[in-house]
Amino acid sequence: MSDALALLSADAVRARCGAILAATREGCSPWFRIREAGLDDAAERVAALTRRRFPRGGVPPHSRWRHFDAGGIERVAAIAAKRPHRRHDPFEGARMRIDLAVVSVLLDAGAGGAWRFRDPAGGPPLGRSEGLAVASLRAFESGLFSSDPAYPLRVDAAGLARLDAGRLAQAFQVGAGNPLVGLDGRLALLHRLAEAMASQPRWFTPAARPGGLFEALALERGVRRRAVEAHEILRALLLSLGPIWPNGVTLDGVAVGDTWRHPHAGGAGVTAGWVPFHKLSQWLAYSLIEPFTAASVGVLGTERLTGLAEYRNGGLLLDAGAIEPCQPELLRQPLAPGHEAVVEWRALTVALLDELAPRVRARLGASAAELPLASVLEGGTWLAGRELAGERRGGEPPLRVDSDGTVF
Repeated sequence: MSDALALLSADAVRARCGAILAATREGCSPWFRIREAGLDDAAERVAALTRRRFPRGGVPPHSRWRHFDAGGIERVAAIAAKRPHRRHDPFEGARMRIDLAVVSVLLDAGAGGAWRFRDPAGGPPLGRSEGLAVASLRAFESGLFSSDPAYPLRVDAAGLARLDAGRLAQAFQVGAGNPLVGLDGRLALLHRLAEAMASQPRWFTPAARPGGLFEALALERGVRRRAVEAHEILRALLLSLGPIWPNGVTLDGVAVGDTWRHPHAGGAGVTAGWVPFHKLSQWLAYSLIEPFTAASVGVLGTERLTGLAEYRNGGLLLDAGAIEPCQPELLRQPLAPGHEAVVEWRALTVALLDELAPRVRARLGASAAELPLASVLEGGTWLAGRELAGERRGGEPPLRVDSDGTVF
């Protein structure tokens, strides 16, 4: 068994990011310093925001499902009420929800500050993650991702393979006055997803649908399991979707996805100097919890998943001063996703979110069971990062990253 397989876990994300944080605290980084006072400032901001948003507690976990109801319109309930095409199958509703979650998460990367989506059902124009969520939901409803017009509420390999840039742009209302960053990158990612599903019936069944993951993880000889582990969901995603990620990193024959070089990542052998983040895969793992639980399959061990190495969480820590650039000009130039400073920023984000969470809980008087990391993110770190970015730069993140729409 290849040592590279060890990188396909949230445990590896946490360990390698922790090694980079330790090196940065020791003064080994030319890019960043850590300010403990800034971490406290970030915790104060997140705690205040969480109180405002959830005054009675009960903070839900961070997931794609929160975004579908953006603008105060209950869209998720309407989708859940739709009748799947295999009405006699008690698990088709779970497959339908997994289909939607997978395609929506894979389309969820930085949209740019100019793009907006106007929901035909009404409500304010939506940008960024919420706009992408609602746009993907409406595209799903229309049958854009299905190969069979008689059964629109599904995603399958044939439907994705025939999708072209014009139809995707139309669904997302992209035009000269409404540009979407990384449209071609998103389309390419969906095409690679189609290829991965068609070639892996073990994970996606002969129907080649994301919803096939329900069979692979939750059914044993057709009988529903009572529960699955969160790390099982993530592992399945990392093994099955490894070939679709655009940076194409393969170590010892293993596609390791959202994994990048950094001199302080640690490790030995073939994995030395590599740090995994699995941002979209973990975002997807969080977002699959609800489809499983809605089908009466519990999801255990969610605390093993990490915070997400994305620009809102990372932006919060930079803007609050928890992460301080050694060179101010670093924030003025666009950087490639693989630039050492970007990799380090993402690693520090993951590691510091683990330290931020107990600080937020202490300010709210909540236990780890009452406010797990997923709820701290939702309460939340990502929205606090967005608010700070809005106050300081009109919404743009503090560190500029050249994205093709598939990393952030």
